[in-house]
Amino acid sequence: MTTWTDSYIRQTSPEEQQLYDHLLYYVQVESPDELIERFRYLFMGGARYHEPQIWLALETVATSKRAEQEFKFVLNRCCHILINRWQMQPHLQGSIPELVALFENPPPVGAVYSRGARRLRQLLKLFTETEQFLTLRRLAQVMSETAATTGSDSNPVGTLICRYPYLYEHCLLSEDSSYEHQQTVRQIQSRVQRRFELDLSQYVTYQVRRAQSMKSQSPNSRIIQPVNNPTLLSDRELGAALKQFVGKVQGADTYRDIAQSFLTHSSQASSYSAFKDDLYEYLTATIDPAYGKRQFNDRLYNHLQKTLAHNDSQKPTEFLIIRTCSQLLNFLVVESPQRPNHFVFVDLITNLGATFTTGLLLKIVLLCRKVKPYLEKRFAILFNHYESSAKDGVPWLVKSLEYLNVALSVHFGSADLSCLSQIM
Repeated sequence: MTTWTDSYIRQTSPEEQQLYDHLLYYVQVESPDELIERFRYLFMGGARYHEPQIWLALETVATSKRAEQEFKFVLNRCCHILINRWQMQPHLQGSIPELVALFENPPPVGAVYSRGARRLRQLLKLFTETEQFLTLRRLAQVMSETAATTGSDSNPVGTLICRYPYLYEHCLLSEDSSYEHQQTVRQIQSRVQRRFELDLSQYVTYQVRRAQSMKSQSPNSRIIQPVNNPTLLSDRELGAALKQFVGKVQGADTYRDIAQSFLTHSSQASSYSAFKDDLYEYLTATIDPAYGKRQFNDRLYNHLQKTLAHNDSQKPTEFLIIRTCSQLLNFLVVESPQRPNHFVFVDLITNLGATFTTGLLLKIVLLCRKVKPYLEKRFAILFNHYESSAKDGVPWLVKSLEYLNVALSVHFGSADLSCLSQIM
């Protein structure tokens, strides 16, 4: 999967550039409705496009020897020329799902007049099976965000994508994502993240004021305007999660305090082997002993012992710490799309609960912040793996996605939850 700095590099033919320039011109002068109709007629109209030279360029691209491998990149770029422009204007963003829907509900085949038109039909069908189209469909879900709050529990997990901005980098980009599209996704991510953090802050403030009002039982207490819970968790679940992520979890210490203490202590570690021993103690200190002693603690210890063991006698370096934490996340969550085994993660949630399991992952990210994107990628792998599953079929995943959203917003975002100290 791409990152913000990676992109797929390939040569652009003159015919491709002609298509891009054509759409770049019309995206500036036509309304989204006009442009969607233009797009439909160009790619799905069967050689009847009213500008013959543009149709000829498209036909040349579609009938080239490498079209089966390359056309998906061309079509993806054409889509994003429109999307990148529309997303900058809130009143046009609703056109993005309409554009994507063209591919999911293509017009009737009708008469096909040329070899190029027939080949284009085949390539359009192939496009709907590519990673490029999958990322387009996810983006459409983000822009159709009401689906995530009004949809049935039998709807697919994929309809929730708009709720989790920390997944966007890994779910909304494909191997050929341009710099412009990466910036588009980054802007959408920032906007959604800010809105969630504001909603969470307002909800917490409301709950604190409500609790204080009920405690005082004053008949003169002014009516407090209700604020909706911005998560899919119940009020009780969200309250417990905030207490866990923000409050004291080990004596008088919060997760942040514990992480800072560990970093201070581990900086004096005599060797990488000693660092791993300290890390084991740090992670297991808050694990229920009854669960840990069954087999988890032994498995965790053995995993750490095997991790980069050839460096055991060295002093721990930043590189070794990053690698250790990233491999820990492989072990605790999921390894890779190719090996999506996540038994340990499900076992943790089943036995300790999603709140505590998220706290365990938070402990790792707080001591090594550079692995935060790596943790987000682990959850993106799980999201992709279960994307077509019904939400009510994997409730543990939905709750985990929600808890992580809260935990990351609390510790790495700008959500103001300072008023919580008044009731903790």
